[in-house]
Amino acid sequence: MSEKPAVKLDTKAIARAALELLDEAGLDGLTMRKVAAALNVQAPALYWHVKNKRELLDAMAQHIFVAAVEGLEAPRQGVDWRDWLIELAQRLRQSMLRYPDGARVSAGTFIDDEAMWRTVELTLRTLEDAGLARDSAERVFPILLHYTTGFVIEEQARTGVEYAENPYAAGQLEQAVDSGRYPRTARMIAGFAAVDPDVEYLTGLRVILAGIEAAPE
Repeated sequence: MSEKPAVKLDTKAIARAALELLDEAGLDGLTMRKVAAALNVQAPALYWHVKNKRELLDAMAQHIFVAAVEGLEAPRQGVDWRDWLIELAQRLRQSMLRYPDGARVSAGTFIDDEAMWRTVELTLRTLEDAGLARDSAERVFPILLHYTTGFVIEEQARTGVEYAENPYAAGQLEQAVDSGRYPRTARMIAGFAAVDPDVEYLTGLRVILAGIEAAPE
């Protein structure tokens, strides 16, 4: 059997290979050695492009973000700024969801790419055109990014892949709460277990956007 040819190494190729490995072992099982093996190179070859796992995670997060905002343009005439921001946030969520632990990869990373700066600039211009004060507009993108990352971390955790028995599965979550002692909590938990994550995410987005609009400048 012929050996798999080594690919041309660069940061993007390394990030793609690492993201593909998340299907096998998740973020906790990802190592530089495994990434090197997937690329058919020796591990030291990676260090010319990413000095450590921290830089590897930055590269992986950058790949996720760049894919999310590819083709993003300013809102067309007549498109409400809220709807434009919701579309942007949903793009980010879907890009993270393409990979197991995609949101954990993205959390706390540094993305140094034109796609990031262009997206932030578009967001600021859209919000200022909608009448938000500059200081208020500057808070919006970080809020949406952090909400989306945190939501998807929770969303992906609910798959329960690290548990012998998923505590978030239908019927399991409700059993964790004594409905006699905590009736309101039990009702909330039952609803939480049944909710569509798309609906839950969109509801949170709308609450955030309403709060941003109502907040004092």
